This record gives sequence, C-alpha cells and structure tokens, in this order.
Amino acid sequence: AAAALGVSSSALLLPTSVQAEEEATAAATSEEEADQLIDVYFGCGCFWHVQHELVEAEKRILGRKDSEITARTGYAGGSAGALNGKVCYHNGLQQSDYGKLGHAEVVYLKIPSSTFEDFAAEYFRLFDKDGFRPDQFGDRGSEYRNLVGIQGGAKSKFSQQLVKASIATGDKLDFAVGKGDDRDAAKLVFVMDIQQYPFYKGEQYHQFHDGFNLGENYPNSYNSLASQFAKAGEDFGTCPNGMLGVGLGGL
Repeated sequence: AAAALGVSSSALLLPTSVQAEEEATAAATSEEEADQLIDVYFGCGCFWHVQHELVEAEKRILGRKDSEITARTGYAGGSAGALNGKVCYHNGLQQSDYGKLGHAEVVYLKIPSSTFEDFAAEYFRLFDKDGFRPDQFGDRGSEYRNLVGIQGGAKSKFSQQLVKASIATGDKLDFAVGKGDDRDAAKLVFVMDIQQYPFYKGEQYHQFHDGFNLGENYPNSYNSLASQFAKAGEDFGTCPNGMLGVGLGGL
C-alpha cells in the first residue's frame, strides 16, 4: 500500500513521530507561558494599604523574600502619560501632578502569568461585602478610582480570569473598559491595557508606607524596605517632596 502511494513505510511513521514532538513542544510552550513573568497593577483608593496587602500576597503565593518583592506604589490610567519625563504626587512646585495628568494611585507587580487569578482574588478581597473599597467614604476623586492594568486590557485572557476571580470572591463589582482619565465610581473597576496605560513608579517616601486606618502601623522591617531598595540602586525618580493630606481621608 505504501508503494502504491509512492511513499516509503518509514515516511508513514513520520507523522506520528512529528505529532508527538509537536505535542511535547506545545506542552513545553504552555508551561513556559504559565511561568512567564507579566507586569500588572491594581488600584483601589490610597495605595499604601494596597501595597502592604500585595506584598503579603507575594510572600504567601510566591514565597518571595523581602529582597524579591516587586510591589511598588505609583500612578497609572491617565491619557496624558508623563510630563517632562515623570509623574509625581501632588507637590508645591506643581510638577507633573498625577491627578492633573489623569492618573490614579496603583500598585505594580511582576508575577508569573499562572498566578494572576490568585493575585486578582487578593485584590477583590480588599473590598467589603458591599463592594466598597477601604477608603470609599474618605479619599474621593479620580485619583482613587478602582482599576486593574493587564496585558491586552479587556480583550485579553487575563480579563476573563479577572472576572472569574471576582465571582469567586463574592461577585461584588462591575467592570468597564478603561479609556483613560476615568471617573471614580463605587463598585466599578476599570480594566486598562497596560501597554496603552503604563505604570509610573511613585516616590521613595510613598513606598512601604503605613496605612491610614487603625491597625495599619506596619513594622519597621516593612517600612525600611524602601531605603533598602534605594541603597541597592533602585531609582525612585526625581519628583519633589509632595503635599500630604490632599485627599479627604489623608492621601
């Protein structure tokens, strides 16, 4: 039969071998993609408390040590991007003010793509049973809106995982496609494309800071991480010192 088809018997065996090789390659690729590190950010109100909770999640989910923590406070979600190469907290010099640029306070992470849903669940646990963020009735305004930055935005597979994690943690929130400079709306999370709306790292003094609520005076081992990373060479930009107490609840 093989001769009648004009091919050798060894050639007939080749597809099975090739198929097995392709399946193995596909499996390896899938595993590699699952382990690929991705950039994400989460925002819901003041970024101090959010950073602490995500640092704890990095330690618990990924087993990271203090020196391996990637959670950083900063700004994202504005259409204007940076001004003069930077985005800053409110400051007396009025330099590159994040609010005027349309940004919100967020916390950045670099995590394996396979763990995104786990971190999304941690984010949704920051909201109470009614879908309100911790400072919903304190800090107000677009600087404190709820948003999540992911690769591909609302059209990506991560968006589907985001909704799945939300449902698993009580289905308390609605979602909208982030278009930049979005409003502050209760119980609503804007999904941002992190390529179109990138993260801008915040100032050193905003990193690993105590929260504003009772019980959020974190240990010195946590607070000192900012100076440790700075001494190790991390760049926290050149923004001027900011003005605290701008938001109704503090920051």
